[in-house]
Amino acid sequence: MNLYHESYGAGQPLIILHGLFGSLDNWRTLSGRFGRHYRVFAVDLRNHGRSPHSEACNYALMAEDLRIFMDAHSIRSACLLGHSMGGKAAMQFAVTWPDRVEKLVIVDIAPKDYPPHHVEIIQSLISLDLKAYKGRTDIDGALKTSIPDQATRQFLLKNLVRDDAGFLRWKINLQAIAKNYCELIKGLDTDRSFKKATLFLKGQNSQYIRQEDFAKIARLFPRAELVTIPGAAHWVQADAPAEFLRVVLDFLQSS
Repeated sequence: MNLYHESYGAGQPLIILHGLFGSLDNWRTLSGRFGRHYRVFAVDLRNHGRSPHSEACNYALMAEDLRIFMDAHSIRSACLLGHSMGGKAAMQFAVTWPDRVEKLVIVDIAPKDYPPHHVEIIQSLISLDLKAYKGRTDIDGALKTSIPDQATRQFLLKNLVRDDAGFLRWKINLQAIAKNYCELIKGLDTDRSFKKATLFLKGQNSQYIRQEDFAKIARLFPRAELVTIPGAAHWVQADAPAEFLRVVLDFLQSS
């Protein structure tokens, strides 16, 4: 799969992988800042952003997509940074091809199974007849009951684009995400481990990484360290971008 990407800067490669319902667009500002120190490749994962759609979607496939992407761009090895779903894809890649990862940064996700707490969001988006709405404001109003959090709605609405006829459509492949959602909430099922330096970043106000997850993290990533970002929730990089940038750069640049 030929993944869409944007690149910034020069130097050692740093690949950034977004989360569920996201895209590289969410990372543009931070990608530019990381680009002052690294050759950044911000990537749209399959069924997201401007990358191709596929009926199949799981972490083994995402890791394979990333391997093909690295081969196509002559990237022998890179630092990986992944948030949420992108973090699981990065973990899967790291345990599968550890020699191709220099350092690993995982943002607010653990290598475990999660409950299906996005089901209502997925169904709410699928149920909308987009041709019945004139613009994002109308769709935002239609989603208020099922998705009351405004920040979440605004994040989701970034996936809206207009087709050649002027009608709104979703960039993300909602049908494939719904069909494969059970795969996307699975944890890593592997006996392999990644023995190089790994940073897990947790938002102070997020419950995605819990105390009971540390044992599995330590087993799969024996050199992992955990840093909690004060005042941040699940979207750590958006809630505390300056602190996020500082912590990640300190980790990547340490010997």
